[in-house]
Amino acid sequence: MNMKRRTWIAAACTLAAASLAGPACAQNYPAKPLTFVVPFAAGSATDSLARALGQSITAQTGQPVVIENKAGASGMPAAQSVARAPADGYTVLITTNTTHAANQHLYKRVPYDPVKDFVPVTALAKGGQVMVVNANSPYRSVGELVAAARKEPGRITFGSGSSSSRVAGELLKQMANIDLLHVPYKSNPLAITDLLGGQIDMMITDTATGVPQVKAGKLRALGVSTPQRQAQLPDVPTISEAGVKGYDMGYWFAAYVPAGTPAPAVQRLRELLVQGTQSAGAKTFFESSGTEPFTTTPEGLAKFQAEETQKWGKVIKAAGIEPE
Repeated sequence: MNMKRRTWIAAACTLAAASLAGPACAQNYPAKPLTFVVPFAAGSATDSLARALGQSITAQTGQPVVIENKAGASGMPAAQSVARAPADGYTVLITTNTTHAANQHLYKRVPYDPVKDFVPVTALAKGGQVMVVNANSPYRSVGELVAAARKEPGRITFGSGSSSSRVAGELLKQMANIDLLHVPYKSNPLAITDLLGGQIDMMITDTATGVPQVKAGKLRALGVSTPQRQAQLPDVPTISEAGVKGYDMGYWFAAYVPAGTPAPAVQRLRELLVQGTQSAGAKTFFESSGTEPFTTTPEGLAKFQAEETQKWGKVIKAAGIEPE
């Protein structure tokens, strides 16, 4: 490529304001820092994964990745902010099934369309959850907690800071035929803080948030939400094993950009993120959190999201959760 052509391409990309309208511009992406918007607080599983992926992208491209935590309201403010961001590939939503499969079933009014307002980039990972209580709790098993809840309906509290955590608790109520009092939080780490302090009795949280506290001896694990036991907690039974037969509730992570983002930018971003799931930082996250990498094409994520939206809708309806 001669100097004149290189100069022309650089000028074209500049005039396009990083619109990445063609392959030549895509080759220069990212040409400035990216922002990863995370719908949950620092320290959450989504935040930890976003930071690992951001570090990988910086290592691959030399461009910084800014992590912007917008916790609260089940991720709706974060998703809405990305939906309204410039469609140039530089604002990325690193999110979960909360914003893109569950919220439309949990709320009467959602300030964004999880399909029309976004372009899917790739799925990132899948994970399970763990039922935890304070280390000093009188409940030493799922069976004991269920028995106590049946004896005193509505007295035992459970916290949640995501739709996965909320629906996991509601599904337990429905399947075990018990009445628990729900206490909402902006994110799971905030609920964990109150669980440690004795303000709530129990929660079912993502393994990335709960397992470190269990291993530190601060929380007691009663059961895991997946059909199989977790490698990190091999001695902890599944909730199904512990007496709530058939119980199964996991979660997933994925990346989205605003609708209208050019395909070359989406494809390049996908390549960077998929490579990021194989980085040392991501592997450390997967090992410590009990999650596993799970990547797709943009089309594959769209199909998976549609299937999951239908599945979560059925679970939420079966659990008797009325939209708020």
